[in-house]
Amino acid sequence: MVKLRLRRRGRRNYAFYDIVAADSRAPRDGRFIERIGYYDPNTSPSTIVINPERALYWLEVGARPTHIVRLLLSYEGILLRRRLLKAGLPAEEIERRVAEHKERVRQRYLRLTARRRQRKARVAAEPASAS
Repeated sequence: MVKLRLRRRGRRNYAFYDIVAADSRAPRDGRFIERIGYYDPNTSPSTIVINPERALYWLEVGARPTHIVRLLLSYEGILLRRRLLKAGLPAEEIERRVAEHKERVRQRYLRLTARRRQRKARVAAEPASAS
């Protein structure tokens, strides 16, 4: 069975990942069939680059994405694009909906990042006021 999964690269404590189509029996960093993109969690926001045509091809021929790769495909709108293609929508409509989806994902990321910063500032201020 072919899986879409992450292949670790980079140095110690600074990992980044290739998104590859690989035989499920191959080791994590071993042999793979095709590299379809990469993911760098060290940048802010994380860098995700995926070739949508190749990802759609592998999904159509039955490749199963792992949980993390499924999330990355969703963030990039590839799973939405696949569903809309199956529904038979015109290309312009698909592109519009995918662009809206990517903007919603970006806004959610910014909202959650701001919330984390506020929480961190609140926690840092509590011990100072308690003393």
